[in-house]
Amino acid sequence: MMHSSRLNTKLQPDQLDARPRTLQFEAIGTAWHIYLETPLTYAAYQNLSLCIHSRIAIYDQHYSRFRADSFVTVMSKAPGIYQLPDDAQPLLDIYEKMYQITDGRMTPLVGALLEDAGYDANYSLQPKPLRPTPSWGESLSYNFPTIMTKNHALLDFGAAGKGYLVDIVAAIIQDAGIDSFSINAGGDIVNYNAPPELAVIGLEHPSNDDEIVGLAKVTTGSLCGSAVNRRRWGAYHHIMNPITEQPTTSMLATWVVADTGLLADALATALFFVEARALTKHFNFQYAAIGFDMSLTSSDGFPANFFLEQRRPY
Repeated sequence: MMHSSRLNTKLQPDQLDARPRTLQFEAIGTAWHIYLETPLTYAAYQNLSLCIHSRIAIYDQHYSRFRADSFVTVMSKAPGIYQLPDDAQPLLDIYEKMYQITDGRMTPLVGALLEDAGYDANYSLQPKPLRPTPSWGESLSYNFPTIMTKNHALLDFGAAGKGYLVDIVAAIIQDAGIDSFSINAGGDIVNYNAPPELAVIGLEHPSNDDEIVGLAKVTTGSLCGSAVNRRRWGAYHHIMNPITEQPTTSMLATWVVADTGLLADALATALFFVEARALTKHFNFQYAAIGFDMSLTSSDGFPANFFLEQRRPY
């Protein structure tokens, strides 16, 4: 698991009891369900819950383009050299790598395009004329711990940011001495020695959210998915190709199993832009994908039983 900060949440032996705990809340625009199998007292649970909520709030203020006071919004107002948050390197590194692999199609610079299409801070869903998305070289010079913006670049980390935040929350839970848990943040899942009933995960049908197309099993690791049905309005959905300035049309849904939420989340989006073989050269993961014709492909070893007929991996 990735560690971006360490909080004083270590449990003492005399704090433990025999009761598992759950946390359910809304944050960063999605529902969170956290199950803690390792027993702990109510006081320890409250302390851990406070640490998790505080850390999510910090992350949201850094990376949300929907907040007027966030780091990325402030950075978009004036070109210059900015000191990055302490936890930014894994996030920027994966975006830089994905930008290269997808020939610029997966980019944090897509923020203005999404905003113009209607997926803006007010969720207006009212499209305006679309501004071209600049290239990485035209807009950014990144060398952690600093980033230089050369124009009014509005960054969007929606393609990988939620998975990374789930990793951060998982690290906080592990630092507290909890060795069995499950985190589900709007379908971005990190499990660690998860009990059997939480290790089995339904894979949502991309055209009907009341149905599933299969069952995956992940006891330890991350499973993240992306689909065009969850954020769709008019002629648009949230996975936009900055080259064509249009929503992608290659996939309806993708799922990735990887060691971390950051990697699984990033790859689930990248599969909308490139074939899997372009990614397997660089990363270790398993995947499944459903095309617009409802054809299903999956890699050898993807830990799921599907109810649809599968094709050979592309």
